[in-house]
Amino acid sequence: MRVVELEARHVRIPLRRKVTHASHTRTDTDNVVVRCVLSDGTVGFGEGVPRDYVTGETIDFSIDLLKRSALPDQLPACDDFIQAVQLAERLKLVPVPGDDRMIQGNAARCAVELALLDAFGRAFGEPLMNVTRILAPELYEPQERVQYSGVIGNPKGWKARVYPLVYRLAGFKQVKLKVGIPGTDDVKRTRRTRRWLGRKIDLRVDANEAWTPAEVADRVRALEPFGITSVEQPVRHEDVAALTEVRKQIRTPVMLDESLCGEVDAERAARGGWCDLFNLRLSKCGGFIPSLRLAQLAKRHGLGYQLGCQVGETAILSAAGRHFATSVKDIRYLEGSYDRHLVWESLSAEDLTFRRDGWAPVIVSPGLGAAVDTARVDWVTKRKEMLIG
Repeated sequence: MRVVELEARHVRIPLRRKVTHASHTRTDTDNVVVRCVLSDGTVGFGEGVPRDYVTGETIDFSIDLLKRSALPDQLPACDDFIQAVQLAERLKLVPVPGDDRMIQGNAARCAVELALLDAFGRAFGEPLMNVTRILAPELYEPQERVQYSGVIGNPKGWKARVYPLVYRLAGFKQVKLKVGIPGTDDVKRTRRTRRWLGRKIDLRVDANEAWTPAEVADRVRALEPFGITSVEQPVRHEDVAALTEVRKQIRTPVMLDESLCGEVDAERAARGGWCDLFNLRLSKCGGFIPSLRLAQLAKRHGLGYQLGCQVGETAILSAAGRHFATSVKDIRYLEGSYDRHLVWESLSAEDLTFRRDGWAPVIVSPGLGAAVDTARVDWVTKRKEMLIG
């Protein structure tokens, strides 16, 4: 079984609501969707979400990088799913000059990797979650269902009270609050959010690089009376080494996100004592397999990890995230599957959005298990390039 066609597309999808955090405001999303066709006619899809302020990738950069990456030479025939998984792990894109973190191309790589694993998984009757069993058996712990976190951005007026109350009444166990947004009072917002959530819900905050090294400890300490359980990416990536000292001054565990995009970042963070937790996002980290390897690295260094997601993921990445969530043990927090709550077009015939209380079932179908609607993909396509075939 071999790859006979590989096609990359730029799809643009409007969001159902404006998403604002300290680093960016977004009303739509530009994603890479890759379609893979095998010699027996099996079709698979993958997705990446390039963000220039995270991994330095734009949508055109990602597609052009794929065109320059000699993919046909890296895709020999496979006789079984194990060989296909090994092929997917070996996949490399052409190096980007000056990219010492080796992360520019992660979204593009994720799209290709998932398309390959989806196609070969369907052909050999293996769900994506079995990649964990094959490559990281010490992390493999299948679950029948998982519960996702709620997220609160910067709602105005009555919504600032209603959103946390809705999460509380719906039965969510975890909520993330975006802080550091210009013009907002973080202490006031966190106090109000905690009051409406109640004391039982796990509340963490995400600063999206908003604070300077000189102020971050004071900022975090001001929020600690409200029982926050972690603070995510409190400083810019350029200042991340300052977190070694900051962690000594606060009680709250520190999570890295924008500063945790690959193995180089992870090794530096572990050696430098910069954090307590990694935020693993499949697109940001280069795919399902690189994210697994980062979870293993975290375990070796006594660190924790969450599974996050990119704003604007469609059902393709939601399905991949579900396979990761239901197969990897000890995930501290879980984000994703926001489909119909966030994007106008999820690209799937099925609704993978989590249920009212955040719970979502395991996907047992082969590959990603998501039925991609090609007509919907065509509708939102802005550009397409044939990579193989």
